[in-house]
Amino acid sequence: MRTRLTPYAFVTPAMLLLVTFGVLPIAVALFVSFTDMNLAGLGNWSRVQFIGIDNYTRLFEDAAFWQAIGNTAIFAILGVPTVIVLSLVIALALNRSQGRFFTALRSFYFVPAITAIVAVALVWGYLFNTQFGLFNYLLSLVGLPPVPWLSDPVVVKFSVVLVAVWRGLGLNVIIFLAALQGVPKEYLEAASIDGASGYRRTVSIVIPLLRFAVFFVTITTIIAWLQFFDEPFVLTKGGPLGASTSISLFLYQEGFSSSQFGYASAGSVVLFAIIGAVTVIQLKVRKSDGDY
Repeated sequence: MRTRLTPYAFVTPAMLLLVTFGVLPIAVALFVSFTDMNLAGLGNWSRVQFIGIDNYTRLFEDAAFWQAIGNTAIFAILGVPTVIVLSLVIALALNRSQGRFFTALRSFYFVPAITAIVAVALVWGYLFNTQFGLFNYLLSLVGLPPVPWLSDPVVVKFSVVLVAVWRGLGLNVIIFLAALQGVPKEYLEAASIDGASGYRRTVSIVIPLLRFAVFFVTITTIIAWLQFFDEPFVLTKGGPLGASTSISLFLYQEGFSSSQFGYASAGSVVLFAIIGAVTVIQLKVRKSDGDY
């Protein structure tokens, strides 16, 4: 009996943490989404009224919500493939040598991932500055006009994505480098003896063996971009005219700036459903793959 219960004793602490900080907040958000809770209701529950699906009806009629959905889709379409491809290329390049220079480069690429977002905002705010920024100065050297990096509704999307891509490379590069250490050297040596070039060994052996790592990075990167928040919040506050407002930033503005917790909770439930659907689709596609 004691032996049968031992595995549950090891799993229970992790399950309690998962339920407390993972499942319970989702359940609370789902409950609050059916109420009109605001700042007054947070202090006095008697002022909270059950309003059914009114928050969801209002949410789907809100043009700002759909604009945030569209912005998030654009961010993900631009950012996810860019981050994955660049991370893989950088990892393959760094893995070609174990010298001190390349070891230092690995740390260099990981630094943005651990840099405080406030410091990132200060540096990139200077780079994007229309009058005194480095980017416009470089453009002026070749006779090009200044670019409104953060004030044009179209350009601001690319500017925010650029910063997010820069920050997102480090962690994915580390994951790909770890996966590359597991590629059997025998395969590469055999291909080399058969006359395969470095490019052919990479395309035909290394990349296929990294398929699970690519799959893992793709899932985590898509989830991260669907929850995109830091960069638009610190660089633009969602402007201009909501052009860089992501879903997460929209929920923050409605929940904490406008004190509409019920309305923001409805949006968070919709975002959770979107992320869940996208993740399930990816898992299904992965499951349908044949064994390598």
